[in-house]
Amino acid sequence: MSGGIEHGMDQQVIRNFCIIAHIDHGKSTLADRLLERTGTVSPREMQEQFLDDMDLEREKGVTIKASAVRLLYDAADGQTYELNLIDTPGHVDFSYEVSRALAACEGAVLVVDASQGIEAQTLANLYMALDQGLEIVAVVNKIDLMSARTEEVVQELDDLLGIPAEGVIRASAKVRVGVGEVLEAVVARVPSPRGQPELPLRALIFDSHYDLYKGVIAYVRVVDGAIRSGQPLMLLSSGRRLEPLEIGIFRPRMEPVEALTAGEVGYVATGLKMVGECRVGDTLTLADDPAPTALPDYRPAKPMVFAGLYPTEGEDYKLLREALEKLQLNDASLSFQPETSQALGFGYRCGFLGLFHMEIIQERLEREYDLDIIFTSPSVQYQVTKTGGTEMVIDSPAGLPPENEIVEIREPWMEIQVFTPADYIGPVMELVTKRRGEFERMEYLDRRRVLLTYQIPLTEVIVDFHDQLKSRTRGYASMDYHLSGYRPGDLVKLDVLVNKQPVDALSVIVHRDQAYQRGQKLVSKMKQIIPRQLFDVPIQAAIGNRVLSRANVKAKRKDVLAKCYGGDITRKRKLLERQKAGKKRMKMVGQVEIPQEAFMSVLRLGED
Repeated sequence: MSGGIEHGMDQQVIRNFCIIAHIDHGKSTLADRLLERTGTVSPREMQEQFLDDMDLEREKGVTIKASAVRLLYDAADGQTYELNLIDTPGHVDFSYEVSRALAACEGAVLVVDASQGIEAQTLANLYMALDQGLEIVAVVNKIDLMSARTEEVVQELDDLLGIPAEGVIRASAKVRVGVGEVLEAVVARVPSPRGQPELPLRALIFDSHYDLYKGVIAYVRVVDGAIRSGQPLMLLSSGRRLEPLEIGIFRPRMEPVEALTAGEVGYVATGLKMVGECRVGDTLTLADDPAPTALPDYRPAKPMVFAGLYPTEGEDYKLLREALEKLQLNDASLSFQPETSQALGFGYRCGFLGLFHMEIIQERLEREYDLDIIFTSPSVQYQVTKTGGTEMVIDSPAGLPPENEIVEIREPWMEIQVFTPADYIGPVMELVTKRRGEFERMEYLDRRRVLLTYQIPLTEVIVDFHDQLKSRTRGYASMDYHLSGYRPGDLVKLDVLVNKQPVDALSVIVHRDQAYQRGQKLVSKMKQIIPRQLFDVPIQAAIGNRVLSRANVKAKRKDVLAKCYGGDITRKRKLLERQKAGKKRMKMVGQVEIPQEAFMSVLRLGED
C-alpha cells in the first residue's frame, strides 16, 4: 500500500499506542487479534504470537524485543485511522525496552489478567507510562476463564489506580471478545500526535536491528518535520551523516514508502555497518537543515548484573566479538568490554539488566551464532574506597584490591515490591530475611492480597531469588525491583583454589557472615564436579591467606599390589612408596581441567 491512503495523513487521524502488561497476561495474543481485526495480516499468514518472531520468545512465552506495526482501522465514525502499535516486553529485566517504546507513544493499553489481577510488573510499567504522560486504556483480559474474577479485578483497578469501573474494557483476546471495543477506545481516548510538520526534522530512534544487506535499520517515530527518500540524514549526538537506503513502514513486514511525516512511525535503513553508531534514544535530523536541539534522551540502560563470557575454543574469540556486536545492536542494553582470565584465557566482561536477560543472551549466542561459551558467576557493581582516599568502581571480583588497601566497599541495594496472596506472607518474609533483606512496609490490597516492600542487596536477588519466591508461593507471587542506592557492607572476596592455584573465574564477593557457609558449599560442589586425576587434587575456599574449607578429589590408583601374594610386608610397602613418589612428581607438573559445570554451579549455590 505504499504511497496509498496513509501517507501525508493528517495527524488528527494518527494514534500511536503500546500494550503494557505483566508477563503472561495475554499481551501478544491481544496484539494478534488487533492485526487480525484490522486485516493487517491475512488469515493465511496468521500464526500465534505473530509479533514475537524470535524462537526464544515463542518457547518461553515472553516478548523480549519491542516491535512495531501499522494498522489501518475503519472506525465507527466512518473515518479511517492510522494506528501505530508498539508491542512491548513484560519481564522486569526488559523494562528498558518498555521505557523506549513508551517514549514513542501517546497512549497505552494496560492489560490485566482477570484471574490473576494486578501484579508487580503491571504497576511498574503503568507508573512508567504515567510518568511519560500517556493516556491509559484499561483492559481486563481472559474473562472467559473459569477462574476469572472479572468484577473484582475491575474494582482493583478502580481502588488502586483510580481507573473508573465503567471505563474498563472486559475482553478475551483468545475467544475474540472485546477486540473492537479496544480499537474504538484507542481512537476515542488516545490523543493524536502534536508534532510541527513545518519545523526541521526530529525523529526519535526507539529501537533498531541489523540487516545483512541494508545495515542498521533504525525504528523511528517522527516528532517534527518529515523524512523523504533521497535526503541525507544526520545523527544529532555524534554528528554522523548517512544516506538512507530506504525508508518505510511495518505492515507488519517492512514496506518501503516515499515519506514519513510528523506523528508517524516507521523505519530508516541507514546503511551503517558499525553497530555502535546508531544509538537508541538518539535524534535523527536532516543533514542539510539540522534541528537546533535533540529530543529529550532516555536514560541509557544501566546494567545491573555482570559476568565474564569466554569461548571454550580460543580461536572463537573473534567470532564471539562479532556476535556480541550484532546482539548489542538488537539489544541496546547489552554492554561488553574485553577481559582476560588466567583460567579461561581471553573473553569479555558483559553487563546485563538481570539474570533472565543474561540467560536470553546466552541462549541467543549459542543458537543464532553457534558458539560454545562459558559464563562465569554473575557479579554486581561495587564502589570501593581505598586507603589513599581514591574511589574505584569494580564489576568483577578479580578487580577487588587487596584487603589491606580497602577502607570501605559499598554494594547496590534494591527496593523490591512483592505481591503475594496473604497465605504466603510467612514464607516470603523468611526468604527475604535470610537474604539480608530489611522490611519496610506491608499493605493489604484486598482481603486476599498483600504488597510487601523491602530493601535488599542486589547480590541476594540476582541468582535464584525469583525461582525461590515462585516455589514458596506456588507461583502466585510476583515482584518488581529498582535501585535505591549504595550502602557500605562487610564484604570479602572468596577465592577458590584448585590444586593450590586460585581460579579467578570462580571467585565471588560475599558478605563476611556468609563466607564460611558459602565456602563449604562451593568446595563440596567442586569436589563432585572436578573429575579424578592421577594425583590428589586439593580444593580450598579461602579469604586472602586464610583457608575456610578444604576437600580432596582422590587420585585414580592402579592396584600395584595385585602381583604380590604372600611375601614380606616390606616388599608391598616399597611398591606403595614408589607409587606415592610418582603421584607426588605428577602433582607438581599436573594441570587440572575444570569443566563448564564448575562455573555454572557457582550460580546454583542458592538453596539446595
